[in-house]
Amino acid sequence: MIIGQGVRFNAEKKKVGNYYSTPIYSFRMKHTACGGWIEIRTDPKNTAYVVVEGATKRDTGDDVVREGDVVIESAEEKEKRQSNAFAVLEGKVEEKRQLFSDKTRIEDLWVEKEKAWDDPYERSRKLRKVFRAERKVREKDEERSEGLKDKMSLGMELLPESEEDRRRAGFVDFGIGDGEMAVVKAKSKPLFAAAGPQRREGLQLELANNTRAAVDPFLDKGKSVATVAPLIKRKTASALVDYESD
Repeated sequence: MIIGQGVRFNAEKKKVGNYYSTPIYSFRMKHTACGGWIEIRTDPKNTAYVVVEGATKRDTGDDVVREGDVVIESAEEKEKRQSNAFAVLEGKVEEKRQLFSDKTRIEDLWVEKEKAWDDPYERSRKLRKVFRAERKVREKDEERSEGLKDKMSLGMELLPESEEDRRRAGFVDFGIGDGEMAVVKAKSKPLFAAAGPQRREGLQLELANNTRAAVDPFLDKGKSVATVAPLIKRKTASALVDYESD
């Protein structure tokens, strides 16, 4: 089971020793998934953490020495190197090779810097020219954005236009024709069109089917219901009954 980086545990912290004047601490915790105990200790000598019990350290390749890294040797390694003449000679050759590489890199950077700034005035003039052109473009974009925000009453900052926005906007078709005439036609058209005989019969059939389906639970939903003529309730004259009062 892999414990991801950043997972927190409630650990028991205690001091288990010293490395010179630096204390060595132990952190003992219980894993909730497997129920096992894990103990990790600090390693001031190598500025690292050591897994003592219950787990193993995952090798991510962070301990590999890469180009440009400064390797700090321990006291034992320094003493062993000084006592071995071949190791001392090998170290001196490696240091000379590294010194030559660094010196060459610094010289190349210095030449590039001198080439770019051989004429400070001309270089400054070119930079100011580019800056003025970019500033005009930025001011134009800001003016267009502010106008759009005022027109659409937008209370948010608009991002700069991109090529993706232009491509997506090209897919939108707003129609062709006079917009004012379209508005006039829409206003002059009745909101509800007059229902013809066929539409009226269709509405009556749909209403009858819906009513029958809601009332009769044993109705087969696959069969249609015959057209039912709408019921018309007629008013009848009420008869008055004469009676004698006391």
